[in-house]
Amino acid sequence: MKLRVYSDGGARGNPGPAAIGVLVCDEKDEELQEYQDTIGEATNNVAEYCALIAALELALSLGAKEVEAFLDSELVVHQARGEYKINSEPLRKLCREVKAAEKKFKKVTYGYLPRTHEKMRLVDKMVNRALNEAEVGG
Repeated sequence: MKLRVYSDGGARGNPGPAAIGVLVCDEKDEELQEYQDTIGEATNNVAEYCALIAALELALSLGAKEVEAFLDSELVVHQARGEYKINSEPLRKLCREVKAAEKKFKKVTYGYLPRTHEKMRLVDKMVNRALNEAEVGG
């Protein structure tokens, strides 16, 4: 089974209180499951990675063999593809977690979508909703 995952992470303050949002869709882009959560204090980039890791874990739990992962972070997309060097140790560690998760699938691809894309707007709303529900200022 092939699934599409859309993920977003954000921090208010960068670093600051952070949250993630994930949307899992089938191959036809029909929505299957949503997930949102706060992740404590983090930078925007750390939150983006945490959201991607959560997306991959959720896809695995739903039985995916292949995953198309979409993010609005060009940095994380290029780093996950191995195209950009990672200078930050926390991001290197998170990228290693992404690579470990990848091994559980037959195939994983990464794509960039602008934050104006319909699905990216949806996961961005989940991030803000999680922060608002946690009563984080913004």
